[in-house]
Order: sequence, then C-alpha cells, then structure tokens
Amino acid sequence: MLYSKFLLKTGYTLLFLGIAVGVFAQQRTEVVTKTPLSLREDIVIEEYMKVEPEAVRIIQNPVSGEIHYTTFFGDVLKIVDVDGKPQSKKLLTVEDHGIPRLQGAAFHGNTLFLAGNVSVNNNKGNKGRMVRYEMKTGVDKPEMTVVFNTVEYGANKTTFDHGWNALEISPDEKYIFVNTGARTDHGEVQDNDGQYPNARDNALTSNVFRFPINAKDLLLSTDAAKLKADGYLYAEGIRNAYDMAFDAKGNLFGVSNSGDYDHPEDMFWIRQGHHYGFPWVMGGIDNPQQYPDFQPDPEKDPFLSKFASAWLMKYFHNDPEFPKRPAGVTFSPSVQNLGPDANEYRDRKTGAVMDGDTTGATVGTFNAHSSPLALFFDNKNALGKDFTGDGFVIRYAGGPRNGVVNPSPLRRQGKDLLHLDMVYDKASDNYKMKTTRLIENFTAPTDALLVGNSLYIIEYGGKQGGNKAGGSIWKITMPANEKMARRNKRKNRNDH
Repeated sequence: MLYSKFLLKTGYTLLFLGIAVGVFAQQRTEVVTKTPLSLREDIVIEEYMKVEPEAVRIIQNPVSGEIHYTTFFGDVLKIVDVDGKPQSKKLLTVEDHGIPRLQGAAFHGNTLFLAGNVSVNNNKGNKGRMVRYEMKTGVDKPEMTVVFNTVEYGANKTTFDHGWNALEISPDEKYIFVNTGARTDHGEVQDNDGQYPNARDNALTSNVFRFPINAKDLLLSTDAAKLKADGYLYAEGIRNAYDMAFDAKGNLFGVSNSGDYDHPEDMFWIRQGHHYGFPWVMGGIDNPQQYPDFQPDPEKDPFLSKFASAWLMKYFHNDPEFPKRPAGVTFSPSVQNLGPDANEYRDRKTGAVMDGDTTGATVGTFNAHSSPLALFFDNKNALGKDFTGDGFVIRYAGGPRNGVVNPSPLRRQGKDLLHLDMVYDKASDNYKMKTTRLIENFTAPTDALLVGNSLYIIEYGGKQGGNKAGGSIWKITMPANEKMARRNKRKNRNDH
C-alpha cells in the first residue's frame, strides 16, 4: 500500500497496522467531524465523545462496566461522567508501563493487560513487552507485573514493521493470546542500514502466541523449537492479525492485512499448531518473490502497482535466497467470503478486477488493501433480527477520500462496518460467510466494543507539527434481541 503521510517520533517511523498513519493538520477545535452513514434504517448513529489523538483500542472492565481506551503512544484512559457528559481521565502513561508503542489492551476481570513494542539500539532494534495491572478501586497507580519481554531483534524504518499488538482472553479464562505481526512486507530482507544483516521474519514475528493467564517475568527468544516446547507459540504464518476474537463456540478468529501486492486480506480460523502460509501465501495467492525466476515489473504484473511503496523502495526484487517452504507443512486457508460485499479480487490470469457476485468465486477473505480491524462477535445474543450471534468487522482503509471516489476498483468502498454471517463447511473444514456493509463514512476507525446492543467504535485521529486532532467514539444502536433483553431484565430483577 502507498500512503503518502507518516509520523516520525524520536527518529523512529511511527507505525500503525503496518501502514503509514494519515495525520491531521488542524487544531482539535478546528476539526470538522464527519458523521458515519447508516446503510440500514434500523441502525442509529450518534457521536458519543471526542478522544485523544492516536486512539487504538477501546475495551470494557467486565467487573465495573467502565469503558477504557488506549493510545498508540502509551496512554490508558478511562471514560468518566462529568456533568452528564463522557470525558477522558488518564490512568497510565508510557512512564508507568514502559511500552512506547502500545498496540494491545484487554481486561480479564479487574486485571488490565497491555502489550506493545520497545525501541532499542538507537531505534534500530525492537523488543516485545506485555504487562498486567490489578485495577483496584481507589488506587491511583495500580501495581504492575511483567508478563514477558522478548530478546532484541531487528526493527526497520519501513511502514511494514508491525510488532506486538492484538490481545484476547480465552473463554475459559486460562490463557491470554497475543499477535505479533511481520517485520516485512512479504518476507524480504530488512537489515536496517546494515544492522541485523540478512534479517527477515523470525519466530517472534508473524505468529500468534498463547500464555497462561498468570504467567510472569518470561523472556522470549527467537528459538521457535523452544517456544513451541514451552507451549507459547500457538499458530504460525499470519502476516498481522491486528485483531482477534472468539465466537460463542470458542473458536478463535483473526483478521490480517496483506502487503503491497494485490493479495486479498485474510480472515483466519486460528487453531493450535496450524500454519497459515506467510510469507509464501497471502489471501490464497502465492508470493511471487519466493520463486527464483521472479523479475518484478508493474508494466507486466497487474498485481504490482508502480505506486506501491514496496515497489518504489525496491523491496520487490529477484530473491534467490528467499526461504523455502517448510517441508511437510500444509497451509491452512483463510475464511471464504461469499459476498455480496468486500469480495472484489484481481483475476490471476487476466489481472482484471472482478466481483465475486458476478463470477461466483469466493475470496479469501476481503478485497486487497482494506486493512480489516475490530473483529467481534455477538456472543451474548444481544442483537436482534438478522444479527443475532453473528460476527462483525471494520475496514480501516479504502472508500472515498475527501469526497472523491477512489479510482481503484479494489478500494472504492471502505472505512465501514461489515456484518459477517458465518457457517462451518465440513467438506473444507473451514468457514464461509456472507459479508454485508452496514455503515460507511468512518474516519480511520480502529476498534469496536459491543455492550448489549450498543456498539462503540473509536477512531484513530492523529497529530502533526504539535497540532492535535483526536477522533471520535461513535455510539451505534443496533437492533436489539427483545427476547434476550426481557430475559436479562427478569434476571436482574431477581438478582436484586
């Protein structure tokens, strides 16, 4: 993907989702709020509040019911009521937890988990880090415990160094899962000006890990065999599952963005011991750089844009040293999208952009360059009508820009909320789903929180040159499951 704007912080290219982050030049008071548009009459949207710049995650303490959000630069904020209006109250900063690039947050009861990345070696290296806090009432600075740190490994100056991000608690509350994204676009060497020579991806990148919920003071190495033996390395070969979620049956799913080639964006059913193909396969399509005769040329290869950052920076190239596929490993495919939305794809033979609704082809999973985020399921059956128990996801990218329709047929729609109607297919031992757009016109949406039939979606916002422009939290009232609502009302009345 080519994004023309990015931020620099202490000499480090500030990264988010593996793409360069768009920024806003206006002061917050000058920002014109763009209201999302519902595509259904039974969905109501209202602006809930403004948030601080670079908001990444929105989460809820299941004990107190309080909603929190986090920022990329390390702040943890709680939403409090001030004179009847929601306001942000800062609880923790990077000075407290030591994670300058904070990308993951999750609650387990009153315990808050945070994860992200720490620059080392004059910003040329990286360490992953996870901590936990016991959020006790009346305690301003709760006690912190380290879950893990990693050994140092090479960072780089590209927009493709994803780092440690998504967190998810298992339904049995015994484990916490964390995703670590690739440090490359498509498995190429990224040596950071000669530091960490010949470095590609390693055991601490492009994988999903699982740790006991009470783990502490772990040190993770790049030894894949040891990580597997210790039970920490759960699944391999996912470029960047920036969000993960369990469904009501206890199945773990993750959504991942692909690179600068026109691979579709994956959604995976993440299972222990499975390998999902990166860097050899993305979106069900082979990575051409693995082949010794690869000679990249945008004039001849329609999957490779001449405007793509990875092409302009010469990350696509003949690469005879590219690692061989792991012997005896069968890659697990992505969930197949049946449409009617987010199922545009580029035909492998002709290069033309096709619509699965017309051709009957399924796509694994979403159209290229859409950056799927904020995956969640209605596990409590709080939603009514055709939504009960279903999944949902946001597309961060694509869609009109400054009111102008994107000329690329792969990116004409985006910045929206999608409904995922999923069904298990026994023949393929995988899931298929119908995907339908519900809301459009968000501005850089990053995460979502479902509370009953109220959906809260948070936007990233940004800053530039000292001027700040935070995004908004949108409160979206979805159709309610009236039967479930009446049952909960009776239960609450009996409990009291």
